[in-house]
Amino acid sequence: MDKNLLYAELCRDLDALIGDERDWVANLANASALLNERLDRINWVGFYILKGDELVLGPFQGKPACIRIGMGKGVCGTAAVQRKPQVVPDVNAFPGHIVCDPASKSEVVIPLEFDGRLLGVLDIDSPELCRFDEADAEGLSQVAVILAERCHWD
Repeated sequence: MDKNLLYAELCRDLDALIGDERDWVANLANASALLNERLDRINWVGFYILKGDELVLGPFQGKPACIRIGMGKGVCGTAAVQRKPQVVPDVNAFPGHIVCDPASKSEVVIPLEFDGRLLGVLDIDSPELCRFDEADAEGLSQVAVILAERCHWD
């Protein structure tokens, strides 16, 4: 399926799934399940939430994961500090990569922001090299916007 169409459908379905719900835990849990169901060739999808000066594991689908990630550490911490999507074709070539699942070979991380405030990151891993590209980053950024705007974060 064309990635633009895939992500348009994902956003439409996420919007319908969220409905009037505003609880961020419930919405991130359903979002991770939806992404896990719809994205092929992935082995982990979930969220890390900013708490103080670190990212803390939130709702996810996949094997048990690292619980806390420092700002600027690994792919997630880098995305959080730079507030830019990170598309990593080979995680083993990324300086400071944090290994949670040794089967992961590539990764995409999208910051979650609302009103200039960093909320956390969306993190997706794949057991394949070069699984993600800029089209994935763009589509997943739209997913992040929906979640950031539709949830109550306090």
